[in-house]
Amino acid sequence: MTYYSGSVAPVPDANRQAYVDHARRAWPLMREHGATRMVETWGEDVAHGKQTDFFRAVAAQEGETPVFSWIEWPDRATADAGFEKMMSDPSFHERLGEVPFDGRRMIFGSFSPLFTAGTDRGAGWYQGFLVPVPEANRQAYADLAREAHETMFAPNGCAGIFECWGEDVPRGQQTDMYRATDAQDGEAIVLSWTAWPDRATCEAAARAMEAAMAGQPMPDMPFDGKRMIWGGFGVLFDSDRA
Repeated sequence: MTYYSGSVAPVPDANRQAYVDHARRAWPLMREHGATRMVETWGEDVAHGKQTDFFRAVAAQEGETPVFSWIEWPDRATADAGFEKMMSDPSFHERLGEVPFDGRRMIFGSFSPLFTAGTDRGAGWYQGFLVPVPEANRQAYADLAREAHETMFAPNGCAGIFECWGEDVPRGQQTDMYRATDAQDGEAIVLSWTAWPDRATCEAAARAMEAAMAGQPMPDMPFDGKRMIWGGFGVLFDSDRA
C-alpha cells in the first residue's frame, strides 16, 4: 500500500530558490532509496488562525513561509528502510548540502492512505490540511471525506483528494504535528491535500460550495474544526516534472 512522509517547514522568503535547489538535490537521494515521488509546495494563501495555523505549527518568524511537502513510497517497509539507510550513510548529508531553513522547527510524520480519490498528478494548486481526529472516529472521518469529495469537491473541479492517517508521527522538543493541532489524548493526526488545476478553480469552487451551504445546518463533524489547519499552496517542486 502507498505510504507517505509528510512535513511542514518554515522557509525564509529570501531562500525560496535555495529551497528549490535543495529539493532538486534531495530528490535523487530519495529515489535511490525507494521513493516514487516528491512534492514541495509554497504557502501562497495561508491565513493566521485564532487557535492553530501553519505559521504557529512551525513557529514561523517574520519573513518565513510554510512549505507543505510529501514524499510518496510504495509501502511503509520501503519508507522505513529508505530513511534508515539515508541516516546511516555518511555521505548523505554531504550530498544533500546545506539546508536553507531551520530544521529544528520542521514538523513531520509518516502516513497511510485513509481515503483517496482522483489524482494529484499535474496539479497547479493544492490545499493542504493537518487535522486532529479522535482515533475512534477514523471510519466516520473517511466517510465524511468520501461524501465531501463526491458531492462538493469533485463536482466543482477538484482533481483529487488524499486523506492520510498518521502511523508514525514523532513528538518533538520544540514543534510537532500534535502541538500544531493542539491534539488531545486519543487523537491521531490526519495529513491531507486536495489537488486543483489552478488557484482560480479552487477559489471558484470555494465560493460555489459556500453558496450551496448558505442557510443549511452544519453537519456533525467527527473532529474539532477549530483546530484544523489549512492553507493554499503553489507548486515549488514536483519530481514528476523534474
